[in-house]
Amino acid sequence: MNWTNKWKSKMLLSVLSAGLILSPITLAPHSAHAAVTTAAATAISAQSTTYTVVLDGKKLVLNPAAQIIKGTAFVPMRSIFSALKANVTWEASTKTIFVVKGRTTISLQLGSKKAVQNGKTITLSQAPQQVKGATMVPLRFVAEALGADVQLVANNTIRITSIEAIMKKAEEAAEQKDQEKALVALTTKQIVDKNDNKVVMIMTDIAQGSGVVVGDNRILTNYHVMQGAKEGSVVMLNGKEVAIQGVVGYDKDSDLAIIQTKSALGIEPVEIGFSAYKGDHVIAIGSPLGLQNTVSDGIISNITFDGAQLYQISVPIDHGSSGGGLFNDYGQLVGITSSGIDATQADLNFAISSMNIQMLLYDIEDSPPAKIEFLPQELPDTLVGASTDKIRDLLDDQFSSIQTSQGTTELKQFDVKRDSEGWLVINAVIDPSFYMVYGDESNQDFRLWAINTGYELRRMLPDDKIQLTVYYDQEFSFEPRGFAAGEVTDEGNGKWRVRFPVIEFQGKEKVLVKVRT
Repeated sequence: MNWTNKWKSKMLLSVLSAGLILSPITLAPHSAHAAVTTAAATAISAQSTTYTVVLDGKKLVLNPAAQIIKGTAFVPMRSIFSALKANVTWEASTKTIFVVKGRTTISLQLGSKKAVQNGKTITLSQAPQQVKGATMVPLRFVAEALGADVQLVANNTIRITSIEAIMKKAEEAAEQKDQEKALVALTTKQIVDKNDNKVVMIMTDIAQGSGVVVGDNRILTNYHVMQGAKEGSVVMLNGKEVAIQGVVGYDKDSDLAIIQTKSALGIEPVEIGFSAYKGDHVIAIGSPLGLQNTVSDGIISNITFDGAQLYQISVPIDHGSSGGGLFNDYGQLVGITSSGIDATQADLNFAISSMNIQMLLYDIEDSPPAKIEFLPQELPDTLVGASTDKIRDLLDDQFSSIQTSQGTTELKQFDVKRDSEGWLVINAVIDPSFYMVYGDESNQDFRLWAINTGYELRRMLPDDKIQLTVYYDQEFSFEPRGFAAGEVTDEGNGKWRVRFPVIEFQGKEKVLVKVRT
């Protein structure tokens, strides 16, 4: 069965009935979006009338009002971000705007056409600017960066449909379709009998995970299961092992990937459904810790949106469950298990909803890959001969986040140099607030980060002696007591600096790791 065609028709009908498909907005977008015609842009530039902005059917009160400047619609910063449920911070000294919503982060600077979205630099058609004392931002860029749809409709009205409204409409349409099918609830055993052979174990050269059959030789899993892999295979329930050809498509933000095997699996794909609501009973099948096709059950505890629609589930999962199937009581796949929080007695685990799964399937059908291969390697094969500046940039780009059971902390101020004894010395600074609150609970995660980072550095620089230290560094208006000699420095002017190592790594052919407790 062609599930992508089925979903494509379903989603198209739902958005058509909801009135979400309109003629494209003729406001000049930033360079990362499709360009409009010169004629349309010129026509808009020539208009001087005011524009009304409507979000999810409600007119926004904007002061100043929305304006078209050189073909780009501008709106007041705080009003639009508040309406789109994003947190915004204004850094007056650098005239920089910082925006956070879920996993999406944006920074813009007054007068600059360069914006940064989730770490990637994007060129805007027009820079943020001040109008009548208010900071104005380009509407299309900020709205679409936060997942919204922007359209220009009649009577000089700009209509915005938030990501929350888009998902709600799609869910309502899917719910109606599911109800029309008069689904019959199955027992747990019937659900397992129906789907057990459709869940496989994935083994790569660096990781183990799970996957779900979605095509003759295609398997759905998590992006992070395939990240960094150069080869791998899938192990079916009957023990048969099939080599992986590569990745057909992926959505890094949703943590989803679809892989293709070198030969057909001979397994009927799962049935994908949309009937999943808070409080519903669900069943997970996966391979935690390599225990193939382990079955567990629980409920959907909550439904959230954090870059992707996520189900918080009480279903027990563990390492190796990533990419496993989450099924409703009708035996339909409603999610892919992805992650959990270890440091808690509650079952805080998460799955990515079938809505995001089907969007990826649709994208692959709409734009098939020219070549099927493993994900691009994010790290080079070697850094031998690289300058310390290049090594620093790589560390800042690839190793500046430490994911812990308490959340993610960022590392700053990377410094790389070679000392007189030939050591490669790397220093960085941890977020002091995170360390003060979560340091003790995150010790094991800090240790694993150091081991992983050190392993990769040794792989790329096999002949170097490497010393990596992450420091706590904070300034105080009083002289702190109880620290070792040299950890508190008088900076003058009534200021003292506390600096001590939190994570220490040393290695060449063998390694030493020490984490401050």
